[in-house]
Amino acid sequence: MEDIVIEVSNLKKAFGDNDVINDISVTVRKGETVVLIGPSGCGKSTFLRCLNGLEPIQGGTVSLHGEPVEYGSGSLYKIRQKIGMVFQNYDLFPHMTVMDNICLSPLKVQKRPREEVRQEALELLERVGLKDKADAYPSELSGGQKQRVAIVRCLIIHPDIILLDEITAALDPEMVHEVLNVVLDLAKNGTTMMIVTHEMAFAEAAADRIIFLDGGVIVEEGTPHEFFKSPRTERAQRFLKTFSYTK
Repeated sequence: MEDIVIEVSNLKKAFGDNDVINDISVTVRKGETVVLIGPSGCGKSTFLRCLNGLEPIQGGTVSLHGEPVEYGSGSLYKIRQKIGMVFQNYDLFPHMTVMDNICLSPLKVQKRPREEVRQEALELLERVGLKDKADAYPSELSGGQKQRVAIVRCLIIHPDIILLDEITAALDPEMVHEVLNVVLDLAKNGTTMMIVTHEMAFAEAAADRIIFLDGGVIVEEGTPHEFFKSPRTERAQRFLKTFSYTK
């Protein structure tokens, strides 16, 4: 189908003798927000890293618009320009201003005009409430502000899909809300995303589809209403009880 952005078929990933991802198949369509949830250590973050070619896989395939995403391949550099990723720990360059952090990739890699990039950066910073921080350094920002800058840095390369890996895990509780509001706005505006999170209320509000992983396999998949109101599997029911998501 033309609207399939990412297609994963029978993916397998192991670290030595430890099978982390075991025969997972998933598609993500344009404009869809898919949220991965599950207990710690179930393979969620590793799965995202496989989608971006950051990890070698032991079986199956990952493709972006039908083009293979393969660890170590010559085409991976170009493919990663279409797959944005936001990590837990911001990864901002401490010696560069917010503006310079955001503009680095579109200027150096995409070779876009400087003034065009700067103007878009200012517009995106305004969108996330940080236009006044354009000339600040990362050390002058709160954790929530750093993560919003990291999201802008991802958006400005115009990726076809954004992967977000536990982006609030390193934040103080009072900063979580400001970051999740930005992502929720992206979801409502049709940004294609796959998100790993432990924030269940956010997952319910943002997702078009929930995928529940455990033990490296998909245990259950469905709409937020289906999953949170009437989970089909006993394992999902037990998981939701730990978040007081019982009905």
